[in-house]
Amino acid sequence: MTMHTELFAYRKAPELVTGRPGRCRVAIVGAGPVGLCMAIDLAGHGIDTVLLDEDNKASEGSRAICFAKRTLEILDRLGVGERAVDKGVVWNVGKVFLNDRQLYQFDLLPESGHKRPAFINLQQYYLEEFLIERLQRTGRVDLRWRNRVSTVTPRADGVAITVDTPDGQYVLECDYLIAADGSRSPIRTMLGLEAKGQVFRDRFLIADVKMQADFPTERWFWFDPPFHPNQSVLLHKQADDVWRIDFQLGWDADPEAEKRPERVIPRIQAMLGPNCPFELEWVSVYTFRCQRMERFRHGRIFFVGDAAHQVSPFGARGANSGIQDGDNLAWKLALVLEGLGAEALLDSYDAERIPAADENILNSTRSTDFITPKSAVSRTFRDAVLALSRTHPFARRLVNSGRLSTPTTHRASPLSTPDHDAFAGAMVPGAPAADAPVQVDGHAGWLLDHLGGRFDLLLFDADDADVRELVSGLGDAVRIVRITSSGAVQGPLIDFEGHAEHRYDARPGTAYLLRPDQHIAARWRSPTVDGVRAALARAQGH
Repeated sequence: MTMHTELFAYRKAPELVTGRPGRCRVAIVGAGPVGLCMAIDLAGHGIDTVLLDEDNKASEGSRAICFAKRTLEILDRLGVGERAVDKGVVWNVGKVFLNDRQLYQFDLLPESGHKRPAFINLQQYYLEEFLIERLQRTGRVDLRWRNRVSTVTPRADGVAITVDTPDGQYVLECDYLIAADGSRSPIRTMLGLEAKGQVFRDRFLIADVKMQADFPTERWFWFDPPFHPNQSVLLHKQADDVWRIDFQLGWDADPEAEKRPERVIPRIQAMLGPNCPFELEWVSVYTFRCQRMERFRHGRIFFVGDAAHQVSPFGARGANSGIQDGDNLAWKLALVLEGLGAEALLDSYDAERIPAADENILNSTRSTDFITPKSAVSRTFRDAVLALSRTHPFARRLVNSGRLSTPTTHRASPLSTPDHDAFAGAMVPGAPAADAPVQVDGHAGWLLDHLGGRFDLLLFDADDADVRELVSGLGDAVRIVRITSSGAVQGPLIDFEGHAEHRYDARPGTAYLLRPDQHIAARWRSPTVDGVRAALARAQGH
């Protein structure tokens, strides 16, 4: 089997040179996509970090491959979105099969006017390499390979960690510690914490196969295919003509035996036919788990991604939700470290991301129960739903081959200001902002490229006098972003197709206060300086 590996250089930690403990504002443990994104995000807010990883290479095998639209928008803000999309395989359409017949297809992004597709498929090791290169350009991240955390000591004013390296052991003290160290999280274990939930009695084989094939760039899912009877199979295309194939194996399968080429190759040949040449790139066997920690914040230690919660792979909710964890936490940490945010702002990480994890776990559990029925009654129901879905659209809503990842709207967030005006649409307080095409100085662009990284007040068709009053009253606490319909009041962003007006249910004077993570904090039909200041203070945890 081929393997994509690039070794990164180890260097001696400065603490081992001085013989004294080091000190940093934020230490992040785990240089996977979640930890890397957090380090880049904090750097963008002017916060230096130390990023530790016990390995010295990007992930082996493709691992996470499906990156959702919201994640791509976050990657855009971090400076790697374009590169990821250019390398990845873009897709919006999925198809569901029963036996050898297509039941139906679906489009995850049926409307126009979005910069990013519903999903791209990209091997995790490519994304990690792109993020590492971006991180190194920030000049604010001390990335230390082959540095393994062996002890964690919480303190009132920070956290002390002991780090093992090839040159010996040193102590690093930090104001805050981010545990992005994966589903088996050694830091979680060191602190005597655990993730609780459900382990499903089924196993799946992942095979990454390099081949030339004429399958379209779509998500294909089979129930009970003739080449793998009584089980399910999933097919995705990745970059470089690598295809991800998932085979359901059943609980009695021997994980080690099933990874051997002599067991994997016949399964793939049965699917592709004997005359389709291919090469195995990576093989793994996994068991479904849906579980989470009771709390993600423990004093000055925060758990993100798989360290905090795990879901089954169907639905692409693992890496996407983890990157969104970091997106949620980074700006809050930065504001508190800079003295602009209250301590309650850090508590909002649990208030927002625990419900997001529960939403993902609920969807993942339902998918798993449908794909692998646990009783004869469940199997009968599933088979009836599948049979009906071929000709009855209502039944297709009941088919669950993995509800695909969507961003969470933090509806009950303590940071959001409730509406006092009537609005329609999905852009409620707590929701991630929708993108839309705009014109800037006569050139085509995208709304989200002008939002994020700080608090923004998005004004639709605002009068110059109202804008001057807001600018005077708010100062530099909020960035004013003006958008106008073509031919209306002048502004730097032109909503030339009307998508922004429609998606935000905007009228002349409508305003939206957006957080640094591009989630909506408040909205008004006619904003006032006092109203915006109050909403801003609330969004900062005051």
